[in-house]
Amino acid sequence: MFAWVSRLDHYFPIRYWAWALCFVGLAASLFAWARMGMDLWLAIVFLALLVVGVRDLVQTRHAVLRNYPVIGHLRFLLEFIRPEMRQYFIESDSEAAPFSRQQRSLVYQRAKGDSDKRPFGTQLDVGALGYEWINHSLQPTVLSTHDFRVTIGAGRAQPYSASLFNISAMSFGALSANAILALNAGAKRGNFAHDTGEGSISRHHRVHGGDLIWEVASGYFGCCNSDGSFSEERFTANACDPQVKLIELKLSQGAKPGHGGVLPAAKVSEEISKIRGVAMGEDCISPASHRAFSTPIGMMQFIAEMRRLSGGKPAGFKLCIGHTWEFLAICKAMLETGIYPDFIVVDGNEGGTGAAPLEFMDHLGMPMREGVNFVNNALIGIDARDRIKIGASGKIATAFDMARAMAIGADWCNSARGFMFSLGCIQSLSCHTDRCPTGVATQDPTRARALYVPLKIDRVHNYHHATLHSLTELIAAAGLEHPQELRPIHFSQRTSTTKVQTFAQLYPALRPGELLEGTEDPRFRDAWQMAQAASFQPVL
Repeated sequence: MFAWVSRLDHYFPIRYWAWALCFVGLAASLFAWARMGMDLWLAIVFLALLVVGVRDLVQTRHAVLRNYPVIGHLRFLLEFIRPEMRQYFIESDSEAAPFSRQQRSLVYQRAKGDSDKRPFGTQLDVGALGYEWINHSLQPTVLSTHDFRVTIGAGRAQPYSASLFNISAMSFGALSANAILALNAGAKRGNFAHDTGEGSISRHHRVHGGDLIWEVASGYFGCCNSDGSFSEERFTANACDPQVKLIELKLSQGAKPGHGGVLPAAKVSEEISKIRGVAMGEDCISPASHRAFSTPIGMMQFIAEMRRLSGGKPAGFKLCIGHTWEFLAICKAMLETGIYPDFIVVDGNEGGTGAAPLEFMDHLGMPMREGVNFVNNALIGIDARDRIKIGASGKIATAFDMARAMAIGADWCNSARGFMFSLGCIQSLSCHTDRCPTGVATQDPTRARALYVPLKIDRVHNYHHATLHSLTELIAAAGLEHPQELRPIHFSQRTSTTKVQTFAQLYPALRPGELLEGTEDPRFRDAWQMAQAASFQPVL
């Protein structure tokens, strides 16, 4: 963009130019009518467009129109003819980049309370390699509720009964204030949890009082001293807030493991700079590793300290699996110290982010399913699975996504982009530019105002409710009473044109205590021998 255009955009946003041209057109057509005797119809057209622009600015249903008066209607026109154009020329409904049209439409419909039914049969190729399905029962069950819960931190001073479907980590900064307000109010209404992301607890998280999972990352935002080190005093002040239900230590994020968090300079507003203690006009980058500990044993001790300082609230950690021996080193530290986290959230490399290097998003870290299966088996192998709950996050948006993750070891699921879609996100892939067209992922107040909070609260709640209702129907069709009864044997995958395998065959389980006894399973044998509780470095 030319410099003069940027300066002009600062004073009068370019997105309003189409509306402004209507003023010019009206004036010109009135002049031509008065002085040149031209018909008045052209002035009437421009006047009608001006009225439409005013209506666009004051209406609250469509965020795009509030940010793009008059010209924003082109989106709805193009969207109206898109199915026909796509059918003949462009793509199928199932092509995901990263979420397919079919996936996004399902979330939109559920969030709006519209029918999510489809006609005529599946559009998926059931003979394709990798096609998956859940096996149904000839004796389906009848379930009375969809409000399934899981207790995290049983036996602690303040255990938490969590929904099976919660909002994954997204910081204020990555998301707008209005997005945070709508998400938290929706969580409050639906009795589910809202993960703060690493940007700490903002005033917007506190307005509606929805349950919070406080994520503590390597930047220690909200709990750091002036030099960036961990502050027990500031941590305690936030952790003891009754609204905070879980304390989550972030080790890595699926979309950019080993990189640390990144909030582009364009999104570091004055409020963000104060909350995080960083300078405006500069990228806000969290360190790639923690300063509060450097060994697996130190990490377990830090988790125990967070639990103590919070008054006995459940404490755990989140990571994307990388070197398998490093996670097994954490397992050995649990055994050596007797300190166990209350939960582990496994993020996959298919997870979302507001900003990350392309190579990190595409080629670093273990996918969610393989990660959940590995962590589940590792905990079984050290006889600790019963005391530690597992959360799964990474491209989860539908009930089938949830059921599949739970079958291979997850106790509950988190979704970030699914809830963004419920807010009105249109997958414009502009999160890192601060130019989000729907006001979801921006710190520009003129764009964020497009997100009308009262309406979006309903949509967040509706999406959560409808997704769990759909999960209930899947569980009932499988003949089960609760999603935690799901096992790998309940799912199948086509592995060739003539061969189908169950998840039990694709994801074999360790025996309880097998790692302690000395396993010969090639997935774990060498990595277990390389792992040591005193260091993340392998024993070679």
